[in-house]
Amino acid sequence: MPELLIVYHSRTGGSRQMAEAAFSAALGETPTTLMTADAAKPEDVLRADGYIFCAPENLATLSGIMKDFFDRCYYPVLGRVEGSPYAQMICAGSDGQGAARQLARIATGWRLREVQPPLIVNTDAQTPEAILAPKTLEEQELAPCRELGAAMAAGLALGVF
Repeated sequence: MPELLIVYHSRTGGSRQMAEAAFSAALGETPTTLMTADAAKPEDVLRADGYIFCAPENLATLSGIMKDFFDRCYYPVLGRVEGSPYAQMICAGSDGQGAARQLARIATGWRLREVQPPLIVNTDAQTPEAILAPKTLEEQELAPCRELGAAMAAGLALGVF
C-alpha cells in the first residue's frame, strides 16, 4: 500500500494543528506518517510515495527548521523521488506567498508533482505579541486541511497520483 508522509514545523501551534488535521483524515485511506521537520530524515522521504509539507511563514519565507529539513534531505533524495505527488500547507500571518513559492521551488528541484495549489491559512498575526502567541485555529481553517489529507491519501491508495 502506498505511504503518505506529512512533514511539518510549528513554533506557535498553527502548522501543527494543520498537519494533525491532515494526518487524522489521511489515516483512514492509506498508511500515513506524521513527522516533525527536525526529526525527518532522507530515508523517511524515500520510504514514502507522496508528501504533504506544512510550515509556518516566517519573515515571508519558510521557517528555518523546515528549510533545514529540505537542506538535509535535498541531495540524498535528489533523482530518487521524481514524479511523486506533493501538496503544501502554510500557516501565515500575512499572505503566505513567499513561503509557498520557496517550498514550490524546492519541490521543483526534486521534480515532485504538485497536486493542488498551496493551502494557506492566514492568521492575520501582525503585531509581535500576536505573532508569538500560541495559535488556536478554528474549524473552518482546519476543515480544508482534513480534506487535503483525505484527498492525498485516497489519491495514493487508488493510484490516481
